[in-house]
Amino acid sequence: MKRAVISDIHGNLEALQEVLRDIERQRVDEVFCLGDVVGYGPNPCECVKLVRDHCRMVLLGNHDQGALFDPDGFNVGAERAIKWTRAQLEHHDRLPRNAADQLADFLGELRRSHGDGDLLYVHGSARRPIDEYVFPEDIYNPLKMEHIFELVPRYCFQGHTHIGGVFTADPDFRYVKDNLAADQDEWQVELPSASKAMVNVGSVGQPRDHDPRACYVIHENDSTLRFRRVKYPVEVTCRKIHAITDLDNYLGDRLLLGK
Repeated sequence: MKRAVISDIHGNLEALQEVLRDIERQRVDEVFCLGDVVGYGPNPCECVKLVRDHCRMVLLGNHDQGALFDPDGFNVGAERAIKWTRAQLEHHDRLPRNAADQLADFLGELRRSHGDGDLLYVHGSARRPIDEYVFPEDIYNPLKMEHIFELVPRYCFQGHTHIGGVFTADPDFRYVKDNLAADQDEWQVELPSASKAMVNVGSVGQPRDHDPRACYVIHENDSTLRFRRVKYPVEVTCRKIHAITDLDNYLGDRLLLGK
């Protein structure tokens, strides 16, 4: 089984389209999405539709949840973006009548976590599947890492921080950015066979590791991972964000820098 795992699309249609094209070229068997399909970006409805149509399993992210219910824990800019996103889901004028409502229903029915044998899939963490961040610097908080690793069956795939890499139970974290040069588009890594690991698959629509290319993972042959970086027309997405009053210009500018 060759499985692509994507996360944190955040309404970035251009990035998602290019990633789906790359996934097709890689001849994967199925696609899993770890949530945050919407939020921040200018094309929430189009991204929800693509994810619904292309992914075998989709999880609920905190921004997806915020777009459906009252946003909680968001900064001012993110909350404005969430409220605008909700309006798009409710009244998107480019979609047929009732199509936007169907997309909102799709988001509302998403599960919080998914188990597949000794694999666990979440948006945030094994401890709090929707909203707990596990940052690279958490390796210096051994108590937190120990508690989370206790809940990991063998490998856990997660997103939420937008920083791709692999946590091991030492604890340690191996960054994608430290193992992939700017002129390379793939980093292959073997997960430990005798111990647990947590894999942050990075972000399709808003990477925050100072590499503006979209990031996702292909998992194959039990323990083999391939982190893929995919170029997309980031300037197009940036201009779209700048043209929408309710989306802070910074949400577009940061895409150019991958931060």
